Amino acid sequence: MAGLTTPCGGAPQPLWLANLSEGIDAWTAAALGALQGLTEFLPVSSSGHVAIGAQFFDIRESSLALVILLHLGTLLATVILLRRDIGALAIEGITALRDPSRFRTTPEGRTLVGIAIVTFITAVIGLLLRPAAEAFAQDLRLVGYGFLVSAAFLVVSTVARATNGEVSWRQAAGIGIAQGVAVLPGISRSGVTIVVAMLLGVQGSAAFRFSFLVSLPAIVGAALLEASGAEGLGSLGPQAWIGGLTALVTGYVALVILRQIILVGRMWTFAIYLVPLGLFLVTR
Repeated sequence: MAGLTTPCGGAPQPLWLANLSEGIDAWTAAALGALQGLTEFLPVSSSGHVAIGAQFFDIRESSLALVILLHLGTLLATVILLRRDIGALAIEGITALRDPSRFRTTPEGRTLVGIAIVTFITAVIGLLLRPAAEAFAQDLRLVGYGFLVSAAFLVVSTVARATNGEVSWRQAAGIGIAQGVAVLPGISRSGVTIVVAMLLGVQGSAAFRFSFLVSLPAIVGAALLEASGAEGLGSLGPQAWIGGLTALVTGYVALVILRQIILVGRMWTFAIYLVPLGLFLVTR
């Protein structure tokens, strides 16, 4: 999403509607939830689309509670879809605390280390790029360039010949760099991380799984960062819950769609949408 910069830098995108007004109506909250849910997971950049929406509707201020629940809605969508993977990783993490060698010798243990590597790298890069991300959000031409970069990655995915069903630690470092750069609005976190993973030799299904597993720490971190400035559950009005629920439903649908598109090798089709949109913003 856009405007709230996550501790992990890029993923999922920060929400530039960081100060939405408390008087927001239910329909607008639902629309923002749908925008968050769909663009957070499809490789089209949620941050870029929210930046466009903020300027188009002249939205300058937003409810902190709504921001938090939009993030938590997409978090829950990811957890529901990947619940078996998350459960296996949680069990392995507990077991590996008693036997640290499992972080090297089991697939789940190595995945946990990979997630930690990505989270650390993207946190560093994301913090360094935070000023640039704020500048992008205010200039739709820069957002347009971000869309074109995302489109280029999606087109390049057609040449990937991936064979590995597991992400190595070295590959995780490359994915972490990609995810960190994706803090810039217009650059799709899901798009660049999945494509970079595939170019580094990871199979599409494994790249999809790993991309969204590494998004979880960032979503949690983003929600906690914003929650630290909120007034607690008392600030969560009905509009915020509507937005969060809509983000959950649309996010889950977007995840299912994206997984199928990756399996059939059609990620490039999103470039058909991103290229004209990016060119329009760059030349307007």
